[in-house]
Amino acid sequence: MDIRIGSAPDSWGVWFPNDPQQTPWQRFLDEIAEAGYEWTELGPYGYLPSDLPTLKTELGRRGLKVAGTFAMSPLEDPESWRDLEKQVTGGGELLAGLDARFLVLIDGTYTDLFTGTPLAPRRLEGEAWKRLIDTSHRVARLASERFGLTTVFHPHAETHVEYEDQIETFLEQTDPALLSLCLDTGHHAYRGGDPVAFMRRHHQRIPYLHLKSVDPALQQKVEAEKIPFALAVGQGMFVEPAQGSVDFIAFRQVLEEINFSGWAIVEQDMYPAPFDQPLPIARRTREYLRQLGLG
Repeated sequence: MDIRIGSAPDSWGVWFPNDPQQTPWQRFLDEIAEAGYEWTELGPYGYLPSDLPTLKTELGRRGLKVAGTFAMSPLEDPESWRDLEKQVTGGGELLAGLDARFLVLIDGTYTDLFTGTPLAPRRLEGEAWKRLIDTSHRVARLASERFGLTTVFHPHAETHVEYEDQIETFLEQTDPALLSLCLDTGHHAYRGGDPVAFMRRHHQRIPYLHLKSVDPALQQKVEAEKIPFALAVGQGMFVEPAQGSVDFIAFRQVLEEINFSGWAIVEQDMYPAPFDQPLPIARRTREYLRQLGLG
């Protein structure tokens, strides 16, 4: 088993390129290194410096390496391609220059994350679903051919690939040579899935993990009351791996059984997060993962 453990700006409450409620990028880099992580993601494009020499210097002096970054857009909407292409090429150039390997691809949300207002149908069918599959392949080809990146698709709450049946269909209809999967243990549990069993079934398509857990009582309340995602996050939906419903001891056992070789990025959604909140959580989480024998 060879697991490279990291964290991400998301664990410091970072969702947007610029937001005064978010931890300043210099503090984020200082604290992720202080917490004991070697790997990071770049977060939303524009949060960390987009000038490659500057970014290399800032990472290097903290002993940090980059695993990947994400691009997020409504994949079924042809009008979104220009913005998506900009995210992929901008992030891809940085990743290639940093010897990173992964582009994390996420569908756009079908609701306003803060109000719950519908933006698109909850489920896609027919041509709309086909466009999502085709666009995912298109992104993966672009990322691979131009930047040498592996695209890992990230099922995400309140997108069109969130429940286990949708993820299974996505895997069936996509080319394993082009698209792998980022299994986010927290988002999987958020939508009632079993990340342990899913990892056991589909590990051959999963080289990249996002680690977090959920508060089980709050998860049931959110499901029953249809609470919007961002409000659920603000109420503390995602919790430290040691505290939530995901069985990380069983998950580690699966990783051992399959001799997992890949990246595991702690990504505990917190937005907004008081500036003094993330570092103690990051320290505790890093120590918990060490105790489990992960990284």
